[in-house]
Amino acid sequence: MPRYRYDDEDVVAIVGSGAGGGTLAHELTKAGHKVVLLEAGHHHTPDEFVNDEWRSFKQLAWLDRRTTSGSFRVAKDFPNLPAWICKTVGGTTVHWAGCCPRFMEHEFKTSTYYDGMDGVNALDWPISLADIEPYYERAEAKIGLTGTNGIPQLPANNNYKVFANGAQGVGYKRFHTGRYAVNPVPRDGRPATIQDGFAFQGSKNRSRWSTLYTEIPKAQATGKLDLRPGSHVIRVETDGQGLATGVTYIDADGLEQFQRARIVAVAGNAIETPRLLLNSAGNLFPDGLANSSGQLGRNYMRHLTASVYAIFDKPVHMYRGEPMAGHIEDEAPNDPSRGFVGGYYLQLLSLGVPFMAAFMDPGGWGREFTSAMEGYTNMAGLWLVGEDMPQQTNRVTLNHDELDQFGQPVPNVHFDDHPNDLAMREHAWQAGQALYESVGAVRTIRTPPYPATHNIGTARMSERAQDGVVNAFGQAHDVPNLFVSDASQFTTGAAANPTLTIVALAIRQAEYITDQLRAGSIPSGHAVWDGRDPGGAAPDATELPGQTVGAS
Repeated sequence: MPRYRYDDEDVVAIVGSGAGGGTLAHELTKAGHKVVLLEAGHHHTPDEFVNDEWRSFKQLAWLDRRTTSGSFRVAKDFPNLPAWICKTVGGTTVHWAGCCPRFMEHEFKTSTYYDGMDGVNALDWPISLADIEPYYERAEAKIGLTGTNGIPQLPANNNYKVFANGAQGVGYKRFHTGRYAVNPVPRDGRPATIQDGFAFQGSKNRSRWSTLYTEIPKAQATGKLDLRPGSHVIRVETDGQGLATGVTYIDADGLEQFQRARIVAVAGNAIETPRLLLNSAGNLFPDGLANSSGQLGRNYMRHLTASVYAIFDKPVHMYRGEPMAGHIEDEAPNDPSRGFVGGYYLQLLSLGVPFMAAFMDPGGWGREFTSAMEGYTNMAGLWLVGEDMPQQTNRVTLNHDELDQFGQPVPNVHFDDHPNDLAMREHAWQAGQALYESVGAVRTIRTPPYPATHNIGTARMSERAQDGVVNAFGQAHDVPNLFVSDASQFTTGAAANPTLTIVALAIRQAEYITDQLRAGSIPSGHAVWDGRDPGGAAPDATELPGQTVGAS
């Protein structure tokens, strides 16, 4: 694996190695570009994954200090864990389930159905479904989604059989085992799933798509990727013209380093991405890097993230088989007659006993709680994934009263449910309960929202610079050699799980960057060194000595 010099003016620095960053790294290296991929977490291998929920959580989850505010339930139940994401090479693709629906056409042009809603920061995407459809096709082929490209659907497990029979019982028509990012048959050098149910602890046999063992190794095989785990980026540096010159990060030894870059792409998720850009404020960007619109950190969305579980008089063993291989689409289209705009999916979901105890009723106890846990073997479950409203007041800011282990202000996540969110969640809870009651459930249980696995918005796309942070290709309006490459760039959340769209946009962004570099249309910032040898003369150097950098 190459090790590029700290002062190499040709590299693209990518912050974050998940669905956006890992995919972008592969696509750019495949096109011949030199890439430094900086990941704050460790480089685990599938052999190191543990099928124990709490041990795995401590191994993979992003547990750096965060704070919360606002009226949302998570601030009460999990005040320092607003999001359940990963800090490891591969990012949250290491622990995700794999559901990958596409956005619908109307979800890119939302100002029409948001029109007149108090508190909604309505804005159309600067792209349409037609713009992204070719990249959806490429993303589906890259990931290997079931039900696409000749790939068969997954077989039905017991949890899905209950789910599907319930769907029929209430009259739903559009349900299946999902567009799912798991191999039902061997593919792409990886084996088929063994139908192991506890999949949020990493896929030990690599049958579930993850950039950890797909995109990143393929990028390494090009000879163009310098992967640096244990590298926590704290600032994007800029020059006197307001162009990005590179990134400052804390390396695995705790030393501050600077990596020069012709382009910086940030893919840290919708909490860490705005945090980094806000923390990169300077004379030219007093309110945060690329924030002339004032929209950086705003419009944070997290989907509904609630569930319904049901207990039956006979065993279901929902934990056997892929945990989310089930998908109902009937409620996803926009239908304001239900009392809300937007839509939601019902998706299969099983949790292990420890997480079920933590999430079913956080802090709960007593006979009602313990009797539900006693019914675990007879339990079936589903997740509610729906569009929440973009609100300017839902935002990520820097909490300067609390510092992290590197002396940087921690992010504060403020969130209040919009009345539309509450109406949708109530409708979805009722729909899930009706589904299970139609097939004989003896008890149904509503779970409150979890820490978010879908973190969306905070650096949104816009046609005009005054309305958002980046353009239709994720390129910052204010800083032409700065890109955002994760779900932070989403203008709205839509009902669909975000990963497929993140991957599609990363493929599209890589193509755009390549074309623009070929045309000489992306300027490069000018870094000024402090006079010390930046070192790392050979591409295959095993050590990179530290240095500091200034900017003019």
